[in-house]
Order: sequence, then structure tokens, then C-alpha cells
Amino acid sequence: MTDDNVDRRSFLSAAGTAAAVGIAGCASFEGPTEESGGENGTTTGDGDRTLVVGTYGAFIDAPSTSPGAWLKDAFEAETGAELVWQTPPNGLNYYIERHNAGVDVEADLYLGLNPDDMVQIDENVDGDLFAEAGDVEGRDDVKSGLDFDPNDRAVPYDTGYISLVYDGTATEAPETFEGLLEEDHRGDLIAQTPGSDTGRAFLLHTIHEFGVGGDYDYLDYWADLQANDVRVLGTWSDAYDAWSAGEAPMVVSYSTDQVFAAQSDANLEEHQIRFFNDQGYANPEGMATFADAADPDLAREFMSFVLRPDVQGEIAQRNVQFPATETAELPDDYADLAHEPPEPVTFTYADLQGSLDGWIDDWERQFAGDD
Repeated sequence: MTDDNVDRRSFLSAAGTAAAVGIAGCASFEGPTEESGGENGTTTGDGDRTLVVGTYGAFIDAPSTSPGAWLKDAFEAETGAELVWQTPPNGLNYYIERHNAGVDVEADLYLGLNPDDMVQIDENVDGDLFAEAGDVEGRDDVKSGLDFDPNDRAVPYDTGYISLVYDGTATEAPETFEGLLEEDHRGDLIAQTPGSDTGRAFLLHTIHEFGVGGDYDYLDYWADLQANDVRVLGTWSDAYDAWSAGEAPMVVSYSTDQVFAAQSDANLEEHQIRFFNDQGYANPEGMATFADAADPDLAREFMSFVLRPDVQGEIAQRNVQFPATETAELPDDYADLAHEPPEPVTFTYADLQGSLDGWIDDWERQFAGDD
């Protein structure tokens, strides 16, 4: 594994390990990894108040570039509190399992939730895992359409758009979903299973495009993709590494790919972005306070801090995503490399509720059967 691949995972996974597709309670737990040091391995908080925040590993695992270490140092310097990151190996499921078993979740807040997670939580969690957000300063600045939790628990802090990333020196990506089925693109695409955020978002985009049932639906489309030799790998990093190694010219990834590519002095012609039908599937990320948080007031203070214009801009750049707020402070040239689709599309909480598991189960059943 090269350092470049480690950095790519850190920049581009964007919550890819935040939650598994299936959530089930159990009573045996593998504890989280706790990261209490700042960028230089020091703690600036005075220890009087401690905020424990669960998140996905990529948010903190590259201290020189990813948001976690910078955010910890900045929050501690301003508040005098200590921020402790937790990154359980099984992500959000760790806290779900503890809650369902009646055990203290041992954290105040989780950062890295998406709409699918909230649906899965509400369908599989006994009682309340998260509390209502309450009074969070800066929330009114969140862009219209990014709020994804009808129960007012998750507060968005950034968003990404799922797109094709393709090597423009090797191919010209099609402009429609149907274009992927052409003989000229046989074996050209690497995607991910719906166990990853990118794979699930791409699957949902095909459902949005082709529907469920009818004369030709998303399962028919995927059958045609299989017939055209699509490769589906387990995680975003598996797929992106295979694409980076030249195993295929197109990969399902994020429309901010050129931001990282430019920072790595890569050839941008090899990192082209394609939105099918000028659409990108929106994948917002949110944060929420656990219902039994030890210090809910400090958790809300942290959420307000994250929504501040300067902090929003810094997180977006370090996480290689788009900020959630209208007031974020970004470099003038950020928009030249971070591509927003002309038409963002997504499924709402109401759309996904009661349907998501079935759509995924049907896809898995067909895909495994046709392998």
C-alpha cells in the first residue's frame, strides 16, 4: 500500500464506513479506538469538560490532512474542553448494539450520519438513540434541501455528490446510464456493493432513474450492467485502488475527486467527472447528540462550532466535500475543482423508510444469483 493510496482513502471515503447496510443488535462489543491527541499528539483542553465524539476512521486517520485532528485542536483551543474521538471498527453499529443491549454508549455525539443511517436506526433501534438537536447556532445557514432527518436529530455539516470519475486519456464516459451498456464500455466500470456509501448511493440513483417494478426497472438495468461486465467490489477504497491501478477507466466515486488530484499534482485529465443526465446523487453527512450524552450542552456547542463559516470551509477542504452552509468560507478556486451537478437528486427519509432494505436485498439476491 502506498502513501498515496492512504491519502486517497482519507480524502475521498467520506463516511464510507460510517454504517453497515444491515443493523442488528447484539450483546458483544469490540471497543472503539480513542484518539485524544491533536495534530502534534497533544491535548490542549484543560480536562474540566470532555466531549466524546464517535465518527468514521477516515475523518481522523490522516492527521496532516483530514479534518479530525484540526477540528479537535481548534475546538479545544476555543472552549478549553477536551475532545476525544472514537472510531469503532464497526462504526455506527457499535453504538446501536450497545444501546439495544441497554449498555451506556459511552459517547456524547456521532459525526458522519446520512439519510440511510437514520432510516436504518429507526427501523432497528429500541427507543431513542439520538436526541433532538435543539438550539444549534448556525443551523439556519444550512443549505435548503440538505436537512434529511424529519425527526430533527441530525444536523448536516457537509455533503458530497456521487458521480463517475474516469480517465479521460483512456475513454470518454457516457452521458447517460444507458451509455454504460454500450459494447464500447464493456468492462469499463468499477462500482461498489451497497455496503459502502458510494455503492449504496449509486444503487439508489439507478432506482431513482429506472424505478421499481414495471417493464424495465433498476434490477433489469443491473442485469444489463452485469452482462456488460461491470465489476462490483466491496468498498470504495477497493474500487478506487483498482481504478487507480488502471484495471478499468471508470469508477463510482465523488465529484470532488479533482480537489485531491490537484493537491497530489496528478494529471487532471485522468480525473474527469461525469454526471449522468446532469444529475449527481446527494450524500449529505450529519451529526447528532446521543440521547444519553453525558454533556449534551457541550455537544450542541460543538455542533454550533462546526457550522461556523471558517470551520465549515476548513472541514470541506480537508474532507474534500462541499460545506453544508451557505456562509462557508472557501478559497475562490475551490469551485473550479469541486464539481456540483446541475441537478442534485436524492431519496428522502420518507422515500427510503420501509423500502431501503427490500431494494438492497433484491439487488443482492439477483446479483449473487447472476454471478
